[in-house]
Amino acid sequence: MEKLESQVADRLTRYYIVALTLVAVLTVSGLFLVRRTINNLNHDSRVVNVAGRQRMLSQRLTKLAILQTEKIPTKDSVKIDSLLHVWKVSHEQLLRGRIKMESEFVVLKSDSIKKMYKDLEPVFQTMYKNFLIIDSQIVSEEEKKMALQTILSTEPIFLSQMEAIVFQFDKESYGRIRILEQIEWILDVLTLLVLLAEGILIFRPVVNTTRRVVRLLAASEDAVRVANKKLKVVNSQLIRAQDDLVRSEEEKYQLQLAEDRVRAAAIIEGQEEERKRFALELHDGIGQMLTGLKLQAEKLKQMQFDDEKQRLRFDKLVTLIQDTIHTTRQVSFNLMPSVLSDFGLSAALNLLCAQTSELSGIKIKYEGIKDRIALARPMEIGLYRIAQEALNNAVKHAESDNIKIKLEQKENQIVLEIEDDGKGFLISNLKNKNGSFLTQNGIENIRTRTQLLNGKMEIISKVDSGTKLVINLHV
Repeated sequence: MEKLESQVADRLTRYYIVALTLVAVLTVSGLFLVRRTINNLNHDSRVVNVAGRQRMLSQRLTKLAILQTEKIPTKDSVKIDSLLHVWKVSHEQLLRGRIKMESEFVVLKSDSIKKMYKDLEPVFQTMYKNFLIIDSQIVSEEEKKMALQTILSTEPIFLSQMEAIVFQFDKESYGRIRILEQIEWILDVLTLLVLLAEGILIFRPVVNTTRRVVRLLAASEDAVRVANKKLKVVNSQLIRAQDDLVRSEEEKYQLQLAEDRVRAAAIIEGQEEERKRFALELHDGIGQMLTGLKLQAEKLKQMQFDDEKQRLRFDKLVTLIQDTIHTTRQVSFNLMPSVLSDFGLSAALNLLCAQTSELSGIKIKYEGIKDRIALARPMEIGLYRIAQEALNNAVKHAESDNIKIKLEQKENQIVLEIEDDGKGFLISNLKNKNGSFLTQNGIENIRTRTQLLNGKMEIISKVDSGTKLVINLHV
């Protein structure tokens, strides 16, 4: 039976891993395609921008050529040679497929666009040579006028062909977006199919198994009820049966307590492992990405902005990125502080006090052991979480001005104290009718962790006299 249960559990685990892997692969593939398409569209926008500037430059060069040839005075101080140089460099970059702006990037050109650039090249060269003639100091006025006529007749062809290139780039960009939408739909459908298969092959067998176990328990309960009725018939056997039942119930209760502790320990251990994994992903994944984003933003900050409002908005963006990095690091630290594994419990508690004091504005100090003490890993994590929970409660609810965390080692005992000078409370308000602590303000979490560490918890509090939490563990 146990072997069969193990085989079923292993099979369900493999199915679950395969399903999650497929979902992850499909999700990452979708993100990769979206990111790649965004980069391509960004490049296309740069190309359209440069192409539009080429049209503007050709028109401006033509205007300057007319003014210079006809000797018409103008307030435009820009020289033909400087504009002509920019026009020529941009044209060569578009022709080669490599544009240099804040960085160099490759232009994706289809065969149609390559052909259009090839057809545009002789038109450009004709205009460029005639612009050189007009700007030359050794050419006669008659030759300059002939060159101007050539430019005026060629410019509409140049503008028309550049406009066609821009439209073709836009058409191809839209086509790539349509392809991305189709691929995204396919990935979404595949993801839904994987989730459906997961529900059929994994969750449904689990539900059926649970239903079968509940039926067995119900049948067992009916059998016990019938047995109790039979036991009531004979008084002599009733007393003996009652004694056996009390003993059985006590053992069952103790077994239930042990199972609850094991279950709670497994849940807490799983939580700590998940926190550790999530903290590492935050620090090594999102943290690194945010740092890279900050570096890129600081590089862009060196660019010239059109007006002051744009610069102020960009400064706010850089500040927001820095705040996000700080918050991510703080969340990562709260999930699983690296100082706990590197330097021990005392150093972690000291750092926790300092950081919480800085964030809350409350005076929080750490006292007691300064050096690292040899504790088992579960005990270190448990004591740290207890201190973290109690400190959060004091900051949120105590309305105190001073909080103290104290860690001491007395022979074979570890004593952790968290004390505040806040408003305090009545201990009876934290207990139910059976004398157990209510699940509020994290007290139940602290009690559970203390029990799992085989320790004792004591709360000392009076109204307007502060609160003191004492955790005593044997090591």
